[in-house]
Amino acid sequence: MENKPKLTVVKIGGNVIDSKTALKAFLNDFAALNGYKILVHGGGKIATKTAEGLGIIPVFHEGRRITDTPMLDVAVMTYAGLINKDITAQLQALQNNALGFTGADGNMILSEKRKNVAIDFGWVGDIVSVNHELVKVLLQQNVVPVFCAITHNGNGQLLNTNADTIASALAVACSKDFDVNLLYCFEKKGVLSNADDNDSVIKKLTFSKYSQLREEKVIHSGMLPKLENCYDALNKGVSAVYIGSPKMIKKGDTPYTQVAL
Repeated sequence: MENKPKLTVVKIGGNVIDSKTALKAFLNDFAALNGYKILVHGGGKIATKTAEGLGIIPVFHEGRRITDTPMLDVAVMTYAGLINKDITAQLQALQNNALGFTGADGNMILSEKRKNVAIDFGWVGDIVSVNHELVKVLLQQNVVPVFCAITHNGNGQLLNTNADTIASALAVACSKDFDVNLLYCFEKKGVLSNADDNDSVIKKLTFSKYSQLREEKVIHSGMLPKLENCYDALNKGVSAVYIGSPKMIKKGDTPYTQVAL
């Protein structure tokens, strides 16, 4: 059987995006990664700050953003504009031929407005399909795609879409053609067995161990959707999934969590 080329999909979020210093250090490490790679970014805190500066009050339900029309405008400006282009420019300076995308560009990620839920989240999208053929062509041309958290519905409507889910969907779609590693980078060192102890990193989190810790409410509730995306990716063809600080890109002695079935 022919060996597939390796692809690394990295999602960056949390406080790393908010800090110019932390982002610059991460992008230096990301740029040095060998082989095919894709970057996916969030930026919720910057969107919240931008909204407040414009007199728009962000609304959340159980930690999830309600995206009404004014908030969608802010999300598009912040994610697809400010953050995406800043990251793309910095990667160009590091000799990575980066190209920034929303899901609408090249019909990369098609979504539908979230439905059948008790709360109306507004212009929030759930992913329907990924244009993996176009992603493959770009990668083969040594382009580094940089995806923000904005998708579209195919009828001209942009949608705010969870960046963790975008990273997982891209990894799964690309696993048809590539041997994919999916990395979730944020401010913590990994999945913690004690939320108050940043050094209590679970080195390997199998699904049975995850189920047990979830039952015992050991894993912080904010981590649950991220882990659901991890297991979904592993069940659909992604080779390996890791969660940790941006330093784990260089591996070495840095602790991180490997998510395993």
